[in-house]
Amino acid sequence: MADSVSAFAREEQGGSLQKGDAAILRFLAAAEIVESDLWQQYNELGGIQDSEVPGGSGNPEYTAALKNLDGDMDQYIHDNTDDEFSHWFFINAYLESKGAEAVDLDRFRILPSSKATGAQQIGRLTNLMHLTVDTSWYTRYRSAHNPDLEPGFSFPQAVPGLAKGQHPAIPRNDSDLMPQDHIQAIANTAGFHFAFIEQGGTSLYPSLAQRVTDGEVLQILLSIGPTETAHFQTWHDKAGNGVNGSILPSPLIDPNDPTLVFPNLNTNPGGPLFQTNLIMPEPCSFLSRKFPRCSIIRPTQTNGAAMGAAKALTADGLFIGQSKDFFELVLDLAADADRAKRES
Repeated sequence: MADSVSAFAREEQGGSLQKGDAAILRFLAAAEIVESDLWQQYNELGGIQDSEVPGGSGNPEYTAALKNLDGDMDQYIHDNTDDEFSHWFFINAYLESKGAEAVDLDRFRILPSSKATGAQQIGRLTNLMHLTVDTSWYTRYRSAHNPDLEPGFSFPQAVPGLAKGQHPAIPRNDSDLMPQDHIQAIANTAGFHFAFIEQGGTSLYPSLAQRVTDGEVLQILLSIGPTETAHFQTWHDKAGNGVNGSILPSPLIDPNDPTLVFPNLNTNPGGPLFQTNLIMPEPCSFLSRKFPRCSIIRPTQTNGAAMGAAKALTADGLFIGQSKDFFELVLDLAADADRAKRES
């Protein structure tokens, strides 16, 4: 692996920060930069266009398809984008205030933009046009099982087609804007991807908070983490609107890729694991099965949490086309964060 000193100072140069705290903040800064990049692309095409968020000019057809999931989708996308930029800027500024090196991934902005009307033609960190979206988060939060206590338990996919192949979550060019069922399938893919991204952050912050030493750094993680949960709860609800059988044709089949099917989950397969209005976390075993079940964020196992997040984003297809140096750097940052230990 590449030596991370090429991009960041050594942990011992973390100023007044404990070396483990600095490593955790660096990994989180990198994660927020990645999130900002992907959310900016969503906002350019489907969000509110204003000076608050670096933007494009919007795409009416894609925005309309997203609004079939909720009439306020463009505002929600805009605000989620704004939040992720604020997290990135704050964590980097905090690192610098403590004499530690800020995280800069600009040299990796090498991936192409969508060619659809509304997108800026600039280099990107992430690829939203070849996604393999894990939708097992949907059934995990409706289940009484906890992956922290049952690491081998398999949660079924809500939309199996999204977990196979590579699917666009934004229009790749203007030819993706028709037929209507195709652009709607792209919007539905985005709806599930929004929740996939934010459920990852929902787990990551409490997982890494368990390794933090400094009280102020802990305050940062405990304050930013719940905003990721607020994002997830919003997107969890909106994703269900694409598969509840009352808003869109059901099933919705992508005419350009008949293997991608968005069923009415309330009837196919139906039952509490798929019921679309069950968006509150089902109580599950926590810490030990000797205790009563408790409604919690899950997973929050701290061992390997950062590496797990890095691998999940990679498996999602977000980094298709990125350089070897980028992958090595992300894995180095994750390994450094996972080595952090709370110091007494």
